[in-house]
Amino acid sequence: MSALLVTPAPTRPALRLGPVTPETYRAFLAARSTGPGGPSFLQLPSWAAVKDGWSHQLIGWGPESGELTGVALVLLRAFPGTRKYFAYLPEGPVADWADPDLDGWLDPLLRHLRAAGVFAVRMGPGPDYRRWSATTLKAHTGPGRRLSDVLASEVDPLGSAVAERLRARGWKRCGGESDDGADAQPRFVYQVPLAGRSSDDLWSGLNQEWRRNIRKARKSGVEVVLGSAADLPEFFRLLRITEERDGFRLGRSLAYYERQYAVLNAEYPGRMKLYLARHEGEVLAAHTMITVGRRVWYQTGASADHRREVRPSNALQWRMMLDAHAVGADVYDMRGVPSTLDPDDRAHGLLRWKLGTGGRVVETLGEWEIPLQGTTNHTLYRAFQAYLARR
Repeated sequence: MSALLVTPAPTRPALRLGPVTPETYRAFLAARSTGPGGPSFLQLPSWAAVKDGWSHQLIGWGPESGELTGVALVLLRAFPGTRKYFAYLPEGPVADWADPDLDGWLDPLLRHLRAAGVFAVRMGPGPDYRRWSATTLKAHTGPGRRLSDVLASEVDPLGSAVAERLRARGWKRCGGESDDGADAQPRFVYQVPLAGRSSDDLWSGLNQEWRRNIRKARKSGVEVVLGSAADLPEFFRLLRITEERDGFRLGRSLAYYERQYAVLNAEYPGRMKLYLARHEGEVLAAHTMITVGRRVWYQTGASADHRREVRPSNALQWRMMLDAHAVGADVYDMRGVPSTLDPDDRAHGLLRWKLGTGGRVVETLGEWEIPLQGTTNHTLYRAFQAYLARR
């Protein structure tokens, strides 16, 4: 009787995972900052210095005998009265989400964090989920309508696959499947593609209202200039006016923006810029922009209540878009937009304004959470959720 031949299962290469130096971490990001899917500014080592009240770790992983294949900036917030931490990986980790062996690096990462005293983890996986063109959304604006009511122009198969894999492993999407969710970072963002387009293409992509407003700003004598750290107090003053007018509150201080400007530019000169729109010697609007590789973000905008008819914000955005194009950016990301398509909803005004640039709304995978193993960790996680619900 012949012996049964059994083919041995392939062995997984040994993984090394642990702290890495800022220099090693930055080198990894730099090698992957060449396209629209490159790392977010929220995963930069310098971002840890922006977040007051959080400690952090820079973690990297890869095969024992090879180069790194993934990294993560992990922000750690202590649970009051304990030595346990909530771990937050904003718009990270920076990893190959198409890797079929997702567990091969994600499980060791969770074990590492649990050993460091982490009771729960929140992360923002990189792949997109769905996209809607500006043309599609303009055609479907109406009473009571939301983004989820409109068939997407594109569905990213990788995003869908990653979402299913995370659900199967016990991760839960923050806020469930509701459009607005409970994410710290915007689930829906607005992007203007720049790659392969000329400045004339960008101009023709604007709608008539945007082109008219930019011409009006130019004719009225609005001047757009780069500001400096010395102009941040004026930016912050305008931001408080904007918050009051538009009914929101970011809850950030002037010191926050001064720290952000200082640490991002110390890491890479010109990474964060402040643009000012002046008219008759007065600053009427101020916007911040962040660049990482070939991705550019419009981060925060502020404007005065008066002389809005000279359209300083349109002039600012057009200049910033052109500057992003000039440095070879693949995408100009205008950050968050609301999910409402109801023109009577006050929040819809922001989406309508951004739609005029002719870009697209992108639904990210959003943020996902999981409590780590252990009764104490699960108890702390429930208490943490209750705390967030009361805020």
